[in-house]
Amino acid sequence: MLQNDIYQDRYYMKEALQLAAKAEGCTSPNPMVGAVVVKNGRIVGRGYHQRAGTPHAEVHALREAGEQAEGATIYVTLEPCCHYGRTPPCTEAIKKAGISRVVVAITDPNPLVAGRGLNILKEAGIEVTSGVLADEAGKLNEVFIKYITTNRPFVVLKAAVSLDGKIATATGESQWITGPESREYAHRLRHRYDGILVGINTVLSDNPSLTARLPEGGGRDPVRIVLDSKCRTPLDAKIINQSSKAKTIIATTEAADREKIEALKQAGAEVIVLPGSSGRVDIEELLKELGRREITSLLVEGGGGVHGSFLTAKMVDKVYWFIAPMLIGGAEAPGAVAGRGAEKLADAVKLKELTIHRFGPDICIEGYVD
Repeated sequence: MLQNDIYQDRYYMKEALQLAAKAEGCTSPNPMVGAVVVKNGRIVGRGYHQRAGTPHAEVHALREAGEQAEGATIYVTLEPCCHYGRTPPCTEAIKKAGISRVVVAITDPNPLVAGRGLNILKEAGIEVTSGVLADEAGKLNEVFIKYITTNRPFVVLKAAVSLDGKIATATGESQWITGPESREYAHRLRHRYDGILVGINTVLSDNPSLTARLPEGGGRDPVRIVLDSKCRTPLDAKIINQSSKAKTIIATTEAADREKIEALKQAGAEVIVLPGSSGRVDIEELLKELGRREITSLLVEGGGGVHGSFLTAKMVDKVYWFIAPMLIGGAEAPGAVAGRGAEKLADAVKLKELTIHRFGPDICIEGYVD
């Protein structure tokens, strides 16, 4: 392939990736996918998958292109599907439209596809190129890739701390350590991910709403999940008593009082009883159960105990660590990660692929657990 052709492929694939990103927070359990149809050096069709159960990106782009799709190239951020799911296979739509070349960023990790879609297109005589902007496409759909290959949610740990690592004062005051810009971005994270998890102590001390409140309005509320091994969640807690399409799940153990379990159910919460370990809900079993419920991603906004439990269980994929320019001090002021912690520096949790964001006076370190 000529250098100019590679440049053009990257240019049009970038356009497709930008289209795909428009549906952030809306397509679960499906991936975000964008597509553009190009003929004679001009884009004649654009489309992106908007939500599960609706037409895929390729279908939208081909419909816009119409008869101009004949002999054209289609750029797709993810391998076209080749099976009947909520919608018909996109490989058939591509063949029917008369597309002559298909360029994809990454193959579909879904075992139902995993290269079969590209093979079907090749067998139909269509030229196929793959791997264009693969890294960018993989990051865009990191949630889908983790979920479809493990049946467990992609876990994101989010914390807001002072420069000395405190999440509250010794008296328990924690609102607000970070500024309004950081808090706005935190709400965008809630919109992006399927579920949000806190521990019972956060519910008892802060009585949070755990909703996604965007300044422009709207926003998708995540499923609210509480780690509550003994079902101490108050029946009048905000997580249960508010207007929201998202459900509230109380994750508890056999140690919980049966009458309280029934009372929480009557109040509108969903209660799941899971195996316990040292008096706490087993994190691995919880993630398996959430995966079965098609909760593909989980934002953990707990206190030090919850953070420590997830990190000890090695169940965290990504971290957003907000740091405010203040020093709280105090030996009794809680830190962001509790538990035993690492005995040696070599055992400490390390992050890679770091990105540094600035939100007003605060900074945020975004990284992946190594």
